[in-house]
Amino acid sequence: MDDTAIGRARVSDTPELKEYYKELAALDAGALWTVANEIEPWYPQPRSVPTLWRYEELRPLVRKALPLVQADDAGRRVVMLVNPGRRELSAAVGLLYTGLQIMGPGEAMTAHRHQASALRFVIEGTGAWTVVDGQKIRVGPRDFAITPNNTWHEHGNESSDAPVIWQDGLDIPLVNALDAGFYEVLPGLYQPVESSTLRYGGHLLPYGDIWRKPYSPIFAYPWDESYAALRSFPVQSPFDGVIMEYSNPVTGGSVMPTMSAHLQLLAPGFVSQEHRHTGSVVYTAALGRGYSVVDGQRFDWQEGDIFCVPSWAWHSHANVSSEDAVLFSFNDFPVMRSLGFYREEARCD
Repeated sequence: MDDTAIGRARVSDTPELKEYYKELAALDAGALWTVANEIEPWYPQPRSVPTLWRYEELRPLVRKALPLVQADDAGRRVVMLVNPGRRELSAAVGLLYTGLQIMGPGEAMTAHRHQASALRFVIEGTGAWTVVDGQKIRVGPRDFAITPNNTWHEHGNESSDAPVIWQDGLDIPLVNALDAGFYEVLPGLYQPVESSTLRYGGHLLPYGDIWRKPYSPIFAYPWDESYAALRSFPVQSPFDGVIMEYSNPVTGGSVMPTMSAHLQLLAPGFVSQEHRHTGSVVYTAALGRGYSVVDGQRFDWQEGDIFCVPSWAWHSHANVSSEDAVLFSFNDFPVMRSLGFYREEARCD
């Protein structure tokens, strides 16, 4: 892949061209050939770098925020995880954001909605709840929940003695890159709860009800059921072990239009083959321990740790312990597929 080859921009500067470029710049214009090779690379050139955030190091600082910042003042008390190559976007990787939110005992955050889609994965604590468009959902450790874009939502912790820490995942950088961001605070601050029983719970839809919204009607996916499904599934991917996607039961597709989420089981002794794909991924160690190699960097992880795989980065996963290891992940694959950008390949030795 040679940038001096015919078909690539290979114009050499001359004094006359430099003057010409100044004339163009004065009119807020420019010559494509001066930037063509940079903006049209041979293959993806992500600015994000492979990064590991260790939970045992972050946890004390997340808890430290509890007395320092009032929930009503922060809106959401979150320690965001920022990729060294994406600081200007507050992104964890690519155009994905993630952070660790803490809610103290008895706290309730006010209701709001925004253009960005959001998801939650509970790290610790048993009192967490969220209300999404009037439906109250209770979630515990390793449960997964979604807050689709433009849905009114609020959060809280019913526990009387312990905080809740969950991981937020949002497509905020994508929304901002498209200049499409909106944010609203609910008048009255708290929304009425329709019912403590989910309208679309148990993977069932009310008879005669036609769901036409572009996201899953199931707002919460319990860990116990998901883990049991993983352990009983007979098919194993050479790249990801036993991997399953949280799905929209109406369409069979991703839970939201811009982000999808997966749960994967790495059996004891499993070492995957390497592959890469377009699209960025944020991983969270939900259970056990293991390691992943991302662009040649080995990340040893244990429960609660979070790491990222940038687009088109070679990566593999391994579990060298005698116990199950499970990774939760979310990604921007729905965007890649909708735009016809998704591509994947395996490493051929």
